[in-house]
Amino acid sequence: MSSNDVHMEVNDLCDRATVYRVLGRLVDEGTIHKVVDVDGVIKYAPCERCTTEHHHDHIHFSCERCNAVTCLEEVVPEFKMPKGYTRNTVNFTVSGICADCNKG
Repeated sequence: MSSNDVHMEVNDLCDRATVYRVLGRLVDEGTIHKVVDVDGVIKYAPCERCTTEHHHDHIHFSCERCNAVTCLEEVVPEFKMPKGYTRNTVNFTVSGICADCNKG
C-alpha cells in the first residue's frame, strides 16, 4: 500500500503527516518495509518472513499484468560499493509477468 492508500483506509482518522511519521517509525522498527515500484511510487509491505537478521536487500517483482508486487527473498543481489561510500538502503524492482499470470 502507498501512504495515500493507508491514509484513505484510516478514513481521515489522522492527517497525512501523521501517516508518514507512523510509516517511517514502522520501517525503522522493522515491522514493515518500503518498496519502490517501477513507477517510482513508494509502497509499504508487512515484514512476514524476516528473521533476526533483518534485511530487505532482496528483489521486488512488479507484475505488469495483475500489478502485484512480490518479494523475491531467494534472490539477493550482490554488489560492491566504491571506496568511501556507505550503503544504507537498497531498492531493486524488476518488472515483468508473474508466475500466476504466466499460467493463464
